[in-house]
Amino acid sequence: MRAPGLFTFHFFGNPEDVKAAYPKASILKAGRAVFNIKRNDYRLIARVQYQAGVLAIRFFGTHAEYDEVDAETI
Repeated sequence: MRAPGLFTFHFFGNPEDVKAAYPKASILKAGRAVFNIKRNDYRLIARVQYQAGVLAIRFFGTHAEYDEVDAETI
């Protein structure tokens, strides 16, 4: 059973759309965005291809694991 509203569809046409939907997200270079999960216990790094409407998850891990990667190149 899944929780209602667990998954939501968003179309991100530009970085401002990401910030509007997820105000605490960090927008990085090269189309990368970092999302804080569970009050910053986890981090998700995604590469967003705005023109194509594609979001590819590049990393998901704990905050400590996130500190060990380069979010702009992973």
